[in-house]
Amino acid sequence: MKIIWNLISIALFVIYCDMGMQTSFSEGERYAMELSIRSSAFEEGELIPKKYTCDGEDVSPPLSWTQLPKETKSAVLICDDPDAPMGTWVHWVLFGLSPDTLGLPEGIPHDKEILCGAKHGLNDFRKYGYGGPCPPEGTHRYFFKLYAVNIHIDLNAGATKNEVLNAIEGHILAEGKLMGRYRR
Repeated sequence: MKIIWNLISIALFVIYCDMGMQTSFSEGERYAMELSIRSSAFEEGELIPKKYTCDGEDVSPPLSWTQLPKETKSAVLICDDPDAPMGTWVHWVLFGLSPDTLGLPEGIPHDKEILCGAKHGLNDFRKYGYGGPCPPEGTHRYFFKLYAVNIHIDLNAGATKNEVLNAIEGHILAEGKLMGRYRR
């Protein structure tokens, strides 16, 4: 009996592989590809330099990432703090990035639209663009999350994190994240 179940499992695996990989996923499913996102300002899990916080110049850090999947139509970048006292605090929402973009320089302007049509959403400071770490107390984690999606996002500048995530649900090809910490 065990041999039969093993043969059935192998057959199902072969059928699944012959069907090809999915190119869109719903929330909670495993993504087809993991992206690597980095910053020259800090390493994964390290402290974010003061320059990129409300205690410094409060400019966005430089970021770079791996090549996006060829089916990518646009990319989304979200930075948030899950350790905020009132729930996750959104520091940055940027969507509609070109699939050819492989990073962002330091100090992205706070304009509604930037970089050939990419749009800023509103952060929880109720502003466009990046708002750096500014924890009331303790050490907080800040996640820079990058999503490669197979659609052009039809939202206006000022969209919220939730509106953007709802728009890309089922269209995520790959995801990557970088976590930095900050303590005041």
